[in-house]
Amino acid sequence: MTGMTTTYPAVQAAFGSNINLAALENYAAQPIPGYITRDNGRNNPITNVGATLGRVLFYDKNLSVSNTIACASCHKQSIAFGDDVIQSIGANGPTARHAMRLVNTRFAQEVRFFWDKRATSLEDQTTQPIQNHNEMGYSGLNGDPGIAILISKLQAIPYYKELFTFVYGDATVTQLRMQTALAQFIRSIQSFDSKFDAGMAATNDFNAPFPNYTVQENTGKQLFIGRPSPPGAPQVTGAGCQGCHRGPEFDIDPNSRNNGIIGIAGFPGQIDVTNTNPPSLRNLLDPTGKPNGLFMHDGSLTNLTAVINHYNQIVVNPANTNLDQKLLQNGTGQDLRLSTAQKDAIIAFLATLSGTDVYTNKKWANPFISM
Repeated sequence: MTGMTTTYPAVQAAFGSNINLAALENYAAQPIPGYITRDNGRNNPITNVGATLGRVLFYDKNLSVSNTIACASCHKQSIAFGDDVIQSIGANGPTARHAMRLVNTRFAQEVRFFWDKRATSLEDQTTQPIQNHNEMGYSGLNGDPGIAILISKLQAIPYYKELFTFVYGDATVTQLRMQTALAQFIRSIQSFDSKFDAGMAATNDFNAPFPNYTVQENTGKQLFIGRPSPPGAPQVTGAGCQGCHRGPEFDIDPNSRNNGIIGIAGFPGQIDVTNTNPPSLRNLLDPTGKPNGLFMHDGSLTNLTAVINHYNQIVVNPANTNLDQKLLQNGTGQDLRLSTAQKDAIIAFLATLSGTDVYTNKKWANPFISM
């Protein structure tokens, strides 16, 4: 990727001061704490020019057949790039699953994407919603135009002629170039300004008590890390959350299987056991403590108390042939026996994983001038 010194009148007209190609936002050299070691984007390093193009594509409603839906329609900056409805509404209908939060997508061992891991990379994932009939409508099936029609459409837009030339050296729009830029922008969306990160900076030890935490928050952290107590043990010392949601990244263990939630959004009574790939646990809540949308792939849980209650006592459905074995005890669903105080402590700890910058930082905001 290059970047060129010239004038860009179409970019200026579309974005005004929101995008300055002579002084790009910092996407490529954002500080990353030393204790963060996982990175699924090494094959497509973030560049300032590429992520800038990706930002425009992410917010551009021209990417849908109806010119009404963008990636950002379902992944809203104000709620950590997630959604607050069970099923997002696309160009031709609702999404099949609840839209997951995108914060810290980069910092995970898992390289496959979507709840069911059907995309082989984030690059592959970025254009699948565009090629989905319900979501953005360029499926190429059953009367839908194909993605080649979208590429021709974008090719004719003046600001894309300038942006693709700025990034790639010529104005040619391709699916691969779109994927590369979108993935760079999405991977740039990071959050490391939380109370948790301040505690890690102070101790450099995930297992140690954090001096900036309350007693309740440190208790919740230890419960999160600790292994579940055996049935009949006199004291509950752990909930086992760390076994799947591995701090300090809080990504999902790639070997994890279904978590016991097998509903299908919009289809009561039907089941789907393929959902094994949730987002990072960072920014589950906004800075005020309000949930950033709903939880689980079917949006069936509305708050963290419901989430903790689900894991506290797993009810095994015989139809679930893909239940994670870590959620079983002696062949039956786990019974953590968490007290109300312990549940509240885990929730208090989870709240410390939320930062503030990601919700308002201009570099991740809608670049289009409001009309």
